[in-house]
Amino acid sequence: MTVERAVRLLAGVIILISLALAVYISHYWLWLTAFVGLNLFQSALTNWCPAMTIFRIMGLKDAACGAK
Repeated sequence: MTVERAVRLLAGVIILISLALAVYISHYWLWLTAFVGLNLFQSALTNWCPAMTIFRIMGLKDAACGAK
C-alpha cells in the first residue's frame, strides 16, 4: 500500500464513522467530516498532510517510488 492510498483509505473510514456517529449519536460529529474535507482540500493544494508524514514514518512508500 502506498502513502497516497493509505491517506484516501483513512479519510474515507473517518468520514464514514463520523457520518454514522452523526446519525446515531449527535449531529455535532459532522464537524469531524468537515475537518477531514478541509484537510483533503489543503492537502490537494500543498501536497502535504499530517497523515502522509505518519504513514511515511510507518514505512509506507510514495506511489512514484512503488511504481518502479
